[in-house]
Amino acid sequence: MRNALMAASFLVLAGCSHSTPTAPASSTQTQAAAVSAQALVDAPDRTEADRKLDAGRHPAALLEFVGVKPGMHVAELMAGGGYTTELLARAVGPEGKVYGENPKVVLERFAEKPWQERLARPMNQNVVRLDRELDAPFPPELNGTLDAVVSHIIYHDTGWLGVDRAKMNAAVFQALKPGGVYVILDSSAKAGTGITEGQTLHRIDEQLVRDEVQAAGFQFQEESKTWRNPEDTRDWSSSPGAAGERRGTSDRFAFKFVKP
Repeated sequence: MRNALMAASFLVLAGCSHSTPTAPASSTQTQAAAVSAQALVDAPDRTEADRKLDAGRHPAALLEFVGVKPGMHVAELMAGGGYTTELLARAVGPEGKVYGENPKVVLERFAEKPWQERLARPMNQNVVRLDRELDAPFPPELNGTLDAVVSHIIYHDTGWLGVDRAKMNAAVFQALKPGGVYVILDSSAKAGTGITEGQTLHRIDEQLVRDEVQAAGFQFQEESKTWRNPEDTRDWSSSPGAAGERRGTSDRFAFKFVKP
């Protein structure tokens, strides 16, 4: 069953994976890619708990923005319980690989049990568990091997975790292939607040993120407006436990950086 599901995911996206030089994608091709990502999100074997998070997280848009394709090697920083990791695993297919990193404190506080349960699911057999700190999230043998690294609503946590973000971003840069992408999505704080509201409001100043990542050698490539909410006053906590009915509605920036 697992092989059939993974093969189906691979076939759904296979049409987007050819390396033959072509003209820029037509509107029909772009539409087909969107359908492919949505097909992965609509897979019948996804858990009901994951589906309940979809409305606020826009998973199909995330897969499209990252540009993940069958056969790729990608990683997620601070994967937590693995909601995004599993989506990436479905997208890369049976020939791809996903590395899910979690620091010790996150595993001890809340993620160990759901993470173990996630990895036991058949479609996640192409996921490699990395129990490492964010300062050095990847083992040396991964340097220059990854196509994409995803930071999904966790960059703000690096403050209270005491992470050396310069080291973290440098490690991501090393792990990526030339042309590889670093995608960061997080809840925006008011301009000028830096990372001071990372623990209280679970937000971060987006300019700080751009400055830090570009200082590591990355080039800013593009932004997605999918997760923007101009009506967000940015003075309330976006933490899942505190947001209540507003969960998933915070103004979120989504940046894609590329390794030259």
